Formats: sequence, structure tokens, C-alpha cells
Amino acid sequence: MPETAVITDTSCLIALSKTGMMNALHRMYSAVFVTHEILEEFGEPLPEWIHVRSAFDSNYSKLLETTLDAGEASAIALAFELENAILILDDLKARKEAKRLGFRVTGTLGVLFAAKQRGVIPALKPHLETLQASGFRIAPSIIAELIALSGESSNRAM
Repeated sequence: MPETAVITDTSCLIALSKTGMMNALHRMYSAVFVTHEILEEFGEPLPEWIHVRSAFDSNYSKLLETTLDAGEASAIALAFELENAILILDDLKARKEAKRLGFRVTGTLGVLFAAKQRGVIPALKPHLETLQASGFRIAPSIIAELIALSGESSNRAM
């Protein structure tokens, strides 16, 4: 099976940057990509291990931009060209479209949960708290479910 390529949207980069967890992405996936549109939206320098690449055929992106923002559209368009790609998308509409097109999708919370499961981070709950404090919206039911699934105690209110 080919190496898994991960294409992340801007929201994940912002969330991981705000929580100091950008390196977890690197430890989780061997090949991380963003498009030029995502780089522009992020507006900060990226670590050298994140590859900037846009889709060769911009027609997919233009078509998707009729319903999605430019970053999400460009990420999905690039996924057509990278074998075995996973998209990291937090926007519900973008996630639904990517799934409809047959792509594997996760979000920022999925990345953090997987990092906990693989031992990349020792605990999930502090990162969820930091995300919430930075303005990242997470439904209380999702927090409770993730904490329970990760085997952590939920006795402290978030």
C-alpha cells in the first residue's frame, strides 16, 4: 500500500498552531500537504516538513469553489491527484463533499484522538481544553465521547 498522504485545510493548521501541537501532525503522518490557497489563508510560515503543492488541474478546484471556500476546494482537488490521500477538514459541508467523492476524511479532533491512541500525545483532554480556550468550537457531547473513548477521566468540567 502506498504511503498515506495527508492534505490539511487551514482550520486544522490554525488549531494545531494555537495549541502548540503542529509537530503531532508531523509525527502522525509522513507526508503532509497544503495547497497555495491554504498557505495564503493560514498566513504564517509553515514548518519545512509540510509540502506546498496545488492540483495540476485547477478545474476541479474551480468547480468545488461554487459551494466551498477556496482552501477546502483546493484541498479536495489535490486529493484527486495524490494516491491514498486523507483529507483533514473541519467544515461540515466540505467533509460531506469529500466523502461523497470517495475520500477518507478526518478533522482536527480526529487527528488529536489518533495521536492519543498512537501514543504521540500522553493525554487528549488538555488539548481539547486548549482548543476550546482558543475559540475552537466543540460540542460538549463530542468532548465527553472523545474523553471516554480515549480512556481518560472526565471528572473535571470543561
